[in-house]
Amino acid sequence: MRNLRFVVAYDGTKYSGFQTQPDALTIQDELEGAIMNLTGEKVKIIASGRTDAGVHAKGQVFNFMTISQIPVERWCLALNTRLPRDIVTRHAQEVPLEFHSRHAAKLKTYSYTIRTGRFPDVFSRQYQLHHPARLDAEAMREGLEHLRGEHDFTSFCSVRSTKQSHVRTLYDVRLEVLEEEYDLGYNSPSVIRIVMTGNGFLYNMVRIIVGTLLQIGTGKRSSGDMARILAAKDRSKAGPTAEAHGLMLLNVQY
Repeated sequence: MRNLRFVVAYDGTKYSGFQTQPDALTIQDELEGAIMNLTGEKVKIIASGRTDAGVHAKGQVFNFMTISQIPVERWCLALNTRLPRDIVTRHAQEVPLEFHSRHAAKLKTYSYTIRTGRFPDVFSRQYQLHHPARLDAEAMREGLEHLRGEHDFTSFCSVRSTKQSHVRTLYDVRLEVLEEEYDLGYNSPSVIRIVMTGNGFLYNMVRIIVGTLLQIGTGKRSSGDMARILAAKDRSKAGPTAEAHGLMLLNVQY
């Protein structure tokens, strides 16, 4: 018996999330189907965590047990020929039998991308939230800084969360403004990317944080409101849940 760990990237646009669901198209189903096609084994993969419908990943991690003797360096090419074009395995390695992708994860990094300007970008629209008006990026950056460190993130968590504790630590939070390299002058757009690295993330946590930051960016809230919302430990005090397609799981560290 072997335990194999993979890094996988996927465009989540047409999928109902990572985890298998009845009568729904999921990333897990596609991966398990490709493995069965390759080896004849019906396996159950273990992911570092779930991503919701429409959420993307560059560095999702999963593992599974196999009796296959296919050399580890051949696995990615073999699976990629059996996967749809919007799912690509990027790395494979053999790990100890006790390794568990979810339990062993130490840090995760997510990004959320917002495009400002009058028009969306037709080539990036599936990966960026389009916001037609300019945003106050500096106020958003100041608000985001209040979340750095260990906090109870109940205010930024879906009421459907089943976690016993909502205490998490964000080790790094940053907001970057990336001006478009090529623009015909019709739009004057900019791209805002919010990046967060933490020891864990609650259900809809990043998207609720972004929804609240958007209210700060449009002047509906002050940057100082972020600290007050955090202290309230009340989901109703925060902003709306931002749309899924701007969210990307970048990396999982072990």
